[in-house]
Amino acid sequence: MGGEEIDITTKVTAERIKKYLEQGKRFDGRKTDEFRNIIVEPNVSNKAEGSVKVKVGKTEVIVGVKMETATPYPDSPNKGNLMVTAEFLPLSSSRIELGPPKFDSIETGRIIDRIIRESKFIELEKLCIKEGEKVWTVFIDIYTINDDGNILDAAGIGAVAALKLAKVPKYDEEKEKVDYKEYTGKLPLKEMNPFTITVHKIGKHLIVDPTREEEDVSEARISVGSSEGIIHSLQKGNSGCFSAEEIKKCFEIVEKSWKELFKKVNAQLK
Repeated sequence: MGGEEIDITTKVTAERIKKYLEQGKRFDGRKTDEFRNIIVEPNVSNKAEGSVKVKVGKTEVIVGVKMETATPYPDSPNKGNLMVTAEFLPLSSSRIELGPPKFDSIETGRIIDRIIRESKFIELEKLCIKEGEKVWTVFIDIYTINDDGNILDAAGIGAVAALKLAKVPKYDEEKEKVDYKEYTGKLPLKEMNPFTITVHKIGKHLIVDPTREEEDVSEARISVGSSEGIIHSLQKGNSGCFSAEEIKKCFEIVEKSWKELFKKVNAQLK
């Protein structure tokens, strides 16, 4: 997802991208700190406890939330479990091949897991059925449908939206069985919106929501997980580096972009 793939995007395209940025432009007419159009389609799966399809420009992902009962982890006997996985499907890009998960998909799952976990967005203490014996496990599954850049942020939007829509199935303690046809209420969440926003560096320019071609020429990126001005997670990517001043600018861009995402995403979930 970065500079090592520059050979895939022709040198001519790379030079044009850089030339446009020098003029304060992008190929699609956006500003450097502007996201593409965001569409959130709720409840796309009748098998999941919560699900959405997210489109950011031409990039498209589906995110589903499933819940199952399990044994709690030894170090958190009174808390539910969380697992996040991302699968980059070959149908989403000619660059993706069949086989075991590659680095990009593993990294995406880990970054989304970290922001959800570190922000304490899910109130895991309320997902305990019997302390030390049985709790709910929340599975967040991410699938790519079309990759035109910035899969990571699209997946983060989808994870937050799917969790907000998720319901907790009924658990019959006598039969020790889950009834997926009945629900006891919404998934317990804190009042927050922990989005992941990734800032890319191309030359001396900082941009958000890159297209696939822009990602190819990105020298460095930083993914910031934040909510209401509080930073919960950071992940640096690609081989390039940021100066202290650039990092400060990245945080300013993230704060502005977060407000934009908050309005667009939540308006489509009402």
